[in-house]
Amino acid sequence: MKTQIELYHRPIDVGACYSWTLDAASGGINIFSGIVRDNTKGRKTLRLEYEAYEPMALAEMGKIARTCAEKWPDMNALLIHHRLGSLQIGEAAVLIAVAAPHRLTTFDACRFIIDTLKQTVPIWKKEFFEDGESWVSAFP
Repeated sequence: MKTQIELYHRPIDVGACYSWTLDAASGGINIFSGIVRDNTKGRKTLRLEYEAYEPMALAEMGKIARTCAEKWPDMNALLIHHRLGSLQIGEAAVLIAVAAPHRLTTFDACRFIIDTLKQTVPIWKKEFFEDGESWVSAFP
């Protein structure tokens, strides 16, 4: 299985991620993209900032990929990209792409990846609102 894991300080190129994930042996590609929205719990969001302990974040993302390879050995490609720095409304904060011969693997793996990433990877989000700001832990 080919794997690409990256932390970005620039916008994520969704088209390039899709192209990298394409595989002739795959019947499906599932892409999950987490986008910066304009509100959080009724508060108007202006922007987000992401910070990470990068060596550990990449290591944890690698663990997620290895677990996926064990759980879904039919996967052909797996991509996990996460943005760092300041993001504006509408920008992709995270992009996950999975290619496999059948769609069920792609859906299950994408959900596992994003859920596990949010629980285990040391990436922190700071939300900026019209009336203040607050940090959100990587570990809920």
